[in-house]
Amino acid sequence: MLNFLKIRNLALVDDLTWELSAGLMGVTGETGAGKSIIVGALKLILGDRADRGLIRAGEDACTVEAAFQLKDTERINALLEEAGAEPCQDGELLIKRSVAAGGGTKQFVNCSPVTLALLKSIGEHLVDLHGPHDHQSLTSQERQMEMLDRFANLETKARAYAEAWSGWREALRELEDLETSERATEQQIDMLKFQVEEIAAAGLKEGEEEELETRHRIAANSARLVELCGGLLERLGDGAKGVQQALREVTRLAQDLEKIDPAAGAMFEGLQAARIELQELEGSVSDYAEDLETDPREMAELDARLTTLQTLKRKYGATAAEILAFHDEAAGRLARLENRGEEIERLQQQVAERRREMEKRGGVLSKDRAKAAPKLAKEIAGHLADLGFKQSVFEVQLQPLKEAERHGLEAVDFQFAPNPGEPLKPLRLTASSGEMSRVLLAVKSALAGQDGVPLMVFDEIDANVGGAIAGAVGRKLSELGLTHQVVVITHFPQVASLARRHFVVTKEVSQKRTKSRLMEVTEDQRVEELARMLGGQEASAVAHARALLGAAG
Repeated sequence: MLNFLKIRNLALVDDLTWELSAGLMGVTGETGAGKSIIVGALKLILGDRADRGLIRAGEDACTVEAAFQLKDTERINALLEEAGAEPCQDGELLIKRSVAAGGGTKQFVNCSPVTLALLKSIGEHLVDLHGPHDHQSLTSQERQMEMLDRFANLETKARAYAEAWSGWREALRELEDLETSERATEQQIDMLKFQVEEIAAAGLKEGEEEELETRHRIAANSARLVELCGGLLERLGDGAKGVQQALREVTRLAQDLEKIDPAAGAMFEGLQAARIELQELEGSVSDYAEDLETDPREMAELDARLTTLQTLKRKYGATAAEILAFHDEAAGRLARLENRGEEIERLQQQVAERRREMEKRGGVLSKDRAKAAPKLAKEIAGHLADLGFKQSVFEVQLQPLKEAERHGLEAVDFQFAPNPGEPLKPLRLTASSGEMSRVLLAVKSALAGQDGVPLMVFDEIDANVGGAIAGAVGRKLSELGLTHQVVVITHFPQVASLARRHFVVTKEVSQKRTKSRLMEVTEDQRVEELARMLGGQEASAVAHARALLGAAG
């Protein structure tokens, strides 16, 4: 259950810590006092979208913290461990969420930062929250099927069927795509053959283009390179401008100096080595110049090869690697199309096998649903009778589908006739807002034994009902409180009097600021609150309030 809820700077609440317990807890208060803030705080904990307008005026951020004590943490721990967050210890789950005025939210589970998506996934296992308009989900046939499967413990079989259905649809889609493409197959084959052969004939290699461009650049500039080599050889040679002639003169002068001062000879030890290196450099330049003679045929071949590469790049990819990848993909598609007859036959067999498996699982699921449907209808009808529909009729009808769908081989439709003599009609076409609230409560009561969510919150579920019916709603909520922790926000004293604990939201002004407060009322304070809800503090209202509490006790 939810042990405590702590709220700071949310709307009219500056600082609130609410300690909860098991059973049914009622929350009351005058309109505008701030009862909806509790629901807003829970929605933040459950991962709903944050509205910065909820932050208390003048504050930088609002925070909500919650502590849950869980009997079974297996599913939640699996989600946390998959996300790399701290798992629950001793069944305790801690959640904190903050919303900044400047934008952005932060959320933590067991002190580990988590994503909003993970918080939402966890929240689905913690709180079942119903507001004034949430009963609209009852009109969804998909939701009705989920309720039937949950009632009959068929959720595992339903998932197995859905997996089989998805596998069948996937195989069917592949087959249809291949059969549809067969009309244009000959054109595709011709095109793919041309593409594969054109790339293969080019004999493309990765890195080839860079090498070709280098060779082409050298060949295209051979005349200039020969000119440069001539200038180098002239300056490296023995001519008047040659470096070697100058070195010979340097060597002669160094020898004369060394004759006079032998110690100075150490300065010229590298002179001979320099002459040898220059001679080797001259030879290398000479050899390079001889190789620069360009064959016109080679130049033409280089031009043609580069043109081929540019053509392939325009058609198939910006690089050699991309062109080769296109070749491999096209070759694979070509092989599949050329062998499409075998592929179609294989897919036809796969479709048939998967359909048989899907229909087998669907048939078992249909039989179990057919057995469970009247039981669920009877259970819901019993709860509806407790809620004032003494002579109503409720049925869970199953209608075979022409084609299998993800949820099964049949559709479900909750049929309802609230008054005697009226024909059964789909629930979405018959019930008023007040009736739908009671139907929702009846359904939740019927599914209470299979519902593993620990906390149920009902926000004004008793709206649009009369006083006598409100008492029936309160009794049904009290029954739910025997198996679940239940919070009900209500305007009806008949409902609030049946709560195990009663909390009142009040609004006060302090230092020119309005604040909402939540406090538990007991004994005389509770009588006063119930009397206020009954219309005042007159003796009759107080007596009626005491009578309600006495009956509840």
